[in-house]
Amino acid sequence: MESINIGSSIKVDVLPVGFSAKDVVEKYQKEGKESYYGVDLGAVVQKHEQWKTHLPRVAPFYAVKCNDDPILVRLLAGLGVGFDCASKIEIKTVLGLGVSPSRIVYANPCKFKSHLEYAEKEGCSLMTFDNKLELDKVKKIYPGARLLLRIRADDPDAICQLGVKFGADPANAPSLLQRAKDLDLNVVGVSFHVGSGCQNATAFSDAVAAAAKVFTVGEELGYQFNILDIGGGFPGTDSVKISFEEIAGELNRSLDEHFPESCDVSIIAEPGRFYASACATLAVTVSSIREVEQPDGNSSYMYYVSDGVYGSFNCILFDHAEVFPKIAFRDTEDVDARTCSIWGPTCDSMDVILKETKLPPLEIGDVLYFEDMGAYTKSSSSTFNGYSTPDCYYYVDNSSKEAVSNVLSPGSPLQLVVNVS
Repeated sequence: MESINIGSSIKVDVLPVGFSAKDVVEKYQKEGKESYYGVDLGAVVQKHEQWKTHLPRVAPFYAVKCNDDPILVRLLAGLGVGFDCASKIEIKTVLGLGVSPSRIVYANPCKFKSHLEYAEKEGCSLMTFDNKLELDKVKKIYPGARLLLRIRADDPDAICQLGVKFGADPANAPSLLQRAKDLDLNVVGVSFHVGSGCQNATAFSDAVAAAAKVFTVGEELGYQFNILDIGGGFPGTDSVKISFEEIAGELNRSLDEHFPESCDVSIIAEPGRFYASACATLAVTVSSIREVEQPDGNSSYMYYVSDGVYGSFNCILFDHAEVFPKIAFRDTEDVDARTCSIWGPTCDSMDVILKETKLPPLEIGDVLYFEDMGAYTKSSSSTFNGYSTPDCYYYVDNSSKEAVSNVLSPGSPLQLVVNVS
């Protein structure tokens, strides 16, 4: 099997065009792991091309929290993507790849003192704020920071509502900007986040219009804003209510209206799941089976598998994800499905992946796989009860081989897409 050398013990396999997720799972099952990810790096490259095609004016700053897999982050760095970091460790990880501090936005409005000190030491100057006390902290620790006022701009139907925790009411923008002015701090623009898993494209256009009004407030106070950060919320799969293309179309119209190219404002975004969701397939093994007799005389089945909600499936609890199991290694098209539930491996009754579903009869040792498991899964998992997080196997197909090899091979340059310094 051909593979790409990326200068470490990790290899990237090159597979023929047309490999399915099931093919990938069955290929790596021979490694003997009870749980593992197949990670398609070519899919990440394709997502980047899609972004550049549909949002050519917007520079992506990948949200590291979504999936901090080191090979994924290294690939994105090599593609020239910027990074949204929320902590010292995330900043340190990205800087360790040779990424310039100018390609980082410290997008946590409420920062630890020690993390802010680290950002100052490393010259990561672009960061967000949403309250007056944060301004006082920045003044003491990093007075040379370049600040983005984060305003609240919720999509009421977003999967994860972020406005309940972060974002100033736009009505409070004048007082916040005046406070920054009194402290002689450098506010360079506005940021917002409509919520993770946006369901309404108009949430973006409404937020852009609100940001434009804050730009006017800043101008009246003597600021010259030159950065607009439109946050995240972009879908990463096709199985969603609203497509990335629909959001991009709405955004482009709104940006052209409120921030035309002639205004000389750099526009950045913080996509996470857009890049990460579709690149990973998770395989798990059935370890135990319990038959439960129902009052009507029929039986249902409890399947215990090798990963659960304390691990990769934490996305069910924290990201409101829906997961859909498929069976590897055998054809089940003509086999009758039966009622069952799927449980994680820990000794906690809350560790349930699916309380009720239907699957063909399974046996101990069978392998289930779940597609689109790249976002908010492994990065937020734990090792509760002594269960380790799954290993990753990386691959590309022949159509993406050259693009991935050029970026990941030793000595490959980190190409700069945008510099917002």
